[in-house]
Amino acid sequence: MAEPEMTVRRLAANELTGMRALNALFADVFEDEAAYAHQRPDDRYLRDWLSNPNHFAIVAFEHEKLVGGLAAYRLQKFEQARSEIYIYDLGVKLTHRRRGIATALINVLKNIAAGLDAWVIYVQADHGDEPAIALYESLGEREEVLHFDIPVGTKRARPAEG
Repeated sequence: MAEPEMTVRRLAANELTGMRALNALFADVFEDEAAYAHQRPDDRYLRDWLSNPNHFAIVAFEHEKLVGGLAAYRLQKFEQARSEIYIYDLGVKLTHRRRGIATALINVLKNIAAGLDAWVIYVQADHGDEPAIALYESLGEREEVLHFDIPVGTKRARPAEG
């Protein structure tokens, strides 16, 4: 039996359907409908996001069906003339995990980052998310850091306690 046809690439500015599908995939794989499926951005917002050269939506399709993706940002540094790439979200459908899709997504981002002369790509993983931690350790160097969310005014919705 032949391997399924896999395509991994960056979404273009006009691929709003692909970006909406990526958002839905994140809602599913992270089990976080509140963050990814409510208050969806309009077409103009998504087009602007995708058009920004410092934003990256990398997607993996198997036979034209979205099975994985990542969203990342380029951060231009001030202390040196260099940039870093931050992977904000990376998700693969449960049925397609352990098949190299996440690594393929990161490799496409690495090629883009190299073309931008980025210094490093970094990503966070939650304590207890052993598959993600194992993947990232296989690709890079682990650093122990603390992450803090600092609210901005009253507009930021607080997660429900539960």
